[in-house]
Amino acid sequence: MTDSGPSPEAPTPSADTTPPAGTTPEDARPTRPRRRRGWSIAIVAVIVALVVGGLLGWGVGRLGATRAASSSGSSGNGNTCNAITVANEVLPAIVTVSAAGESGAGTGTGEFIRKDGYIVTNNHVISTAVPGGAISVLLSSGAHFPAQLVGRDPRSDLAVLKIDDGSSLPVVPWGKSSDLVVGQPVVALGAPLGLSGTVTSGIVSALGRTVPVPSDNGHNAILANAIQTDASINPGNSGGALVTCEGSLIGINTAIATVPNASGVSGGGSVGIGFAIPSDFAQAIVAQLIDTGQVTYPSFGISVAPIPPAAAEDLKVPGGLYVQSVVAGGPSAQAGIQAGDVITEVNGHAATSVDILTQTVMTTKAGEKVPVTYLREGQTHTTTVTLQTPAS
Repeated sequence: MTDSGPSPEAPTPSADTTPPAGTTPEDARPTRPRRRRGWSIAIVAVIVALVVGGLLGWGVGRLGATRAASSSGSSGNGNTCNAITVANEVLPAIVTVSAAGESGAGTGTGEFIRKDGYIVTNNHVISTAVPGGAISVLLSSGAHFPAQLVGRDPRSDLAVLKIDDGSSLPVVPWGKSSDLVVGQPVVALGAPLGLSGTVTSGIVSALGRTVPVPSDNGHNAILANAIQTDASINPGNSGGALVTCEGSLIGINTAIATVPNASGVSGGGSVGIGFAIPSDFAQAIVAQLIDTGQVTYPSFGISVAPIPPAAAEDLKVPGGLYVQSVVAGGPSAQAGIQAGDVITEVNGHAATSVDILTQTVMTTKAGEKVPVTYLREGQTHTTTVTLQTPAS
C-alpha cells in the first residue's frame, strides 16, 4: 500500500468486521461491509484498555430509515450544557442527508457551515451515491433539496455538499477543538436512526484518539486526534455536529464503539463511546474541498506493506513495514531509506500498520521533519524524513 479476549466486561473485536487487537491490515484487513438502505455511522469495536494506542476494527450500520423528530434537554449546571438553548440555536443549521446509488442507499447528518449552502458531512454517508447517484438533504424546516457533491476525502472521511436555496441559511460557527479539555460538556445533534432533529448531551471523555474506520476500496480512513465523547450517538448521527455549550462546532460525529454480541458480531447502538473528527483538522480539510474539490497531503515517497507475524519470524525481524519501493529523489530516498528496509517506528510510534503513515501525513505539514527508525540487514538505523507535497 502506498502512503496514501472476549468477556462481557469489555468490548471485543467483531469476528466478521474487526481484526484482533495487535494484528495488521496485511493479515487481518477488514472486509468492506455490504451496502444496505438506511442509517450510516462507522461503528468501532474496541478493547477499551487498548484505545490509547489506537483502535482496531469497525463496521457500518445501514438499516431502513423513517423520519421523526426528537430532542432532549437539560438545565445547565457544572457538568452539562443547557441543551434547550443549544438546540434552539443550532438545530436550524442541522440537516439530514440521504444518498442513493447503484451500490445502495444511506442516511446521515450534516450541518451548514456557510450561509450560501455549504454543508459538512462524512464521506461514508454519501459514498453510495458516487458515482452517478443522488444526494438530497432535509432541512429543519421540512424542506427537501437536491445536493451537489463539492468534494470528498476518503482518507479523513469528510465530504462537502452544497444546496442552492437562494436565501441566507443558518450556520454552525466553527469552534477551536484545541481548546477542549477532558470533562468539558458537549452536545451532539443529528438524525440517529433516521430521527431528524435529535439532541443529546454529555462530556468530552478523552482526547487524542486514533480511530481507523472504513473507507473506499477496502482501505481505512483515519480519525486522527479524535474527540471521544459519551454523548449518545447512533447510526445516522454520522456527519453531525458536536458542539460546545455556546453552540460552536468542535467536532464532526463519525464513529461509535459497540459491544459484540454472544457470537462476537459487532452492532447495535451507542454504549457511551463515540468519536468525532476535531474541528481544527476538519476546517482545514473542508477549506481545501471547497476551494479545489480535493485534498492534498504531504508524502513520505514510499510504498510499504505490513509484515505478517509468520513472515517476520521467517525473516528474523520484528513486526514492521516492509519498504517495497522508494520514489527516486523523494523524501524517504533523501533520508537514506531503501527498498527492502523494514520501518519499525515512525515519529516515536510502533510501525505495525500502514495507518501510522496515514495518521502522520494527515497531522503533519509539508516541510516538517519526521523521525523514522528502520532495520537493514539486521542493523537498526534512525533518520529524519522531511515530508513533501507530491508532484502533480
